[in-house]
Amino acid sequence: MKIRPVKITHQATIHPIASVMIEMGQTKVLCSVSIEEKVPGWLKGQGKGWISAEYGMLPASTHTRSAREAKLGKQTGRSQEIQRLIGRSLRAVVDLTKLGERMITVDCDVIQADGGTRCASITGGYLALQDALALLVEQGTLTENPLIDRVAAISVGIVDDQVVLDLNYDQDVAASVDMNVVMTGSGHYVEVQGSGEEATFSPEELQAMLTAAKQGIEELLQYE
Repeated sequence: MKIRPVKITHQATIHPIASVMIEMGQTKVLCSVSIEEKVPGWLKGQGKGWISAEYGMLPASTHTRSAREAKLGKQTGRSQEIQRLIGRSLRAVVDLTKLGERMITVDCDVIQADGGTRCASITGGYLALQDALALLVEQGTLTENPLIDRVAAISVGIVDDQVVLDLNYDQDVAASVDMNVVMTGSGHYVEVQGSGEEATFSPEELQAMLTAAKQGIEELLQYE
């Protein structure tokens, strides 16, 4: 059981402090890091920083054009849920006290979607964050790297009674069970999102999916 072909392009754009284009199969996500020398008001004076994420899909990233959320006047619930997941995943592997009072925003823009965009955003977002933090240490802005672990994410599901890793769009649509798994390099879960699509799944099937996801995440963690 293998993940789709992966391609990582560092410094994919010139203006952010760090950016990564991650390609997983036909899914392509651009992850860009921006840093501000301030924190949200509720964090002021606490001596630690914050990491948040924003997620969006370009209008032509899917089979049919979708309206820009800015034109609609608000984000969809899906986008809000995904960007919160990305932020939680990245904060899980950073010592925010070593970041100082800085705000890091990781923008994840889906250029082309073929399943697994939230998982690609987490994995690519981590790689872009890793590049940004290493540069801050190199520049002397940070005295030590606040990263405490690595993180990656993968989708897994059951299609035609078989466990399938890293589902593309067609597989996702056909899946009776769909799951997203976020895990650190030390093997701890950040989040597991799973549900049956008009179906149930057994404890044995759950374990099989988690085992497959762990295998896929271990492979993704080899990318730097």
